[in-house]
Amino acid sequence: MKTYPNIGISGCLTGSAVRFDGGHKRMAFVMDELARWVTFKPVCPEMAIGLPVPRPALRLVKTSEGDISMRFSHTPHDDVTEKMTGFTAEYLSRLGELSGFIVCAKSPSCGMERVRIYDEKGNRGRKEGVGLFTGALMDKYPWLPVEEDGRLHDPALRENFVERVFALHELNTLRAEGLTRRALLGFHSRYKLQLLAHHQAGYRDLGPFVASLHQWEDLDAFFAVYREKLMAILKQPASRKNHTNVLMHIQGYFRNQLNARQRGELRDVILHYRAGLLPILAPLTLLKHYLAEYPDRYLLTQNYFDPYPKDLALRLMIN
Repeated sequence: MKTYPNIGISGCLTGSAVRFDGGHKRMAFVMDELARWVTFKPVCPEMAIGLPVPRPALRLVKTSEGDISMRFSHTPHDDVTEKMTGFTAEYLSRLGELSGFIVCAKSPSCGMERVRIYDEKGNRGRKEGVGLFTGALMDKYPWLPVEEDGRLHDPALRENFVERVFALHELNTLRAEGLTRRALLGFHSRYKLQLLAHHQAGYRDLGPFVASLHQWEDLDAFFAVYREKLMAILKQPASRKNHTNVLMHIQGYFRNQLNARQRGELRDVILHYRAGLLPILAPLTLLKHYLAEYPDRYLLTQNYFDPYPKDLALRLMIN
C-alpha cells in the first residue's frame, strides 16, 4: 500500500490562527500543492506550553551567563525557557517517523536561522539565533530535512527540500518493511545518479561504506549511519555542472541506439542546459523519451528521473 511522507509543520503555516497576534502565515505552496502528496503533523510550540491567542510577543535573550532564554518582550523577567525546553524534549521523544519539517521563519520558538537575539536590557542584537524548538529538533535529528517558510520561496531550495523529503520517506519505508542487505543495496543503487548530481566526492566516499555492508551484523546500526551520510549528500545543492555530467553519462547508454543526428541533437540540448539556455527539464524529457523507446534495465531503476511526484512540477521553476 502506498504511503505518504509525514512532515512536521509549524501550525501557523497551515492557516491556523495561532500566532501571537491572532493571525497566521498560510503558505499556498504547502497547503494547495504539497498537501496532496504528504501528511502534515502541525504543532505550535508556544500554544503547546499553554500560551493563549493572542499573546505577548516572545523573544530570545542572551543572559549575562551567555545562555539563551525565551522571555516576553514586554515583561523581560517572565521567562518561559523551562516550559519550552520541557515541552520540546517530551514532544521530540514521541515524534515518530518524519520525513521533513517546515518551520516558521524568525520565530523565537520555530526559526531555523537568523532569529534576533536581545540582551537583558532589551537592546537588539544580531540575527544569529535559532528558535528553541527548531534548534532541539535539528540537534536530535540531524538527518531530517528542515526548512523554513521564507526559504521555500526560493525555487532551488524548495526543490531540494521536497527531493530530500521523498528520499527519506523511501528510506523510512524500507526500514518499516524490514531491513535486508538486498533492500539496502537496491535502494543505494536506485539513488546513484541522484547522489552524483548533488556531490560527486560525497558519492565516491559513500561507495566503500556501502560495499562494507556485509561486514555489519547490526543492520539497524548500518542504516543509521547510511541515513545520515545519504541525507548530508542530498542536502548539497545539485549544481548545473554535476547535472551535466550525469546527463552526459546517461547519454552514453544510448550510443548504439541513436543515429548521428539524434546523438548530436541530444548533446546540443545537454550543452545548452549547461550554458543556461535551457532548463534541466529539456534534456531530461529527451532522455526519458529515448529511455521509453530503448529501455535500459539500470536506467529504469534510477530515481534521478522522477525524485518526487511529477505533478509538483518543481523542475519547471528552476534551471
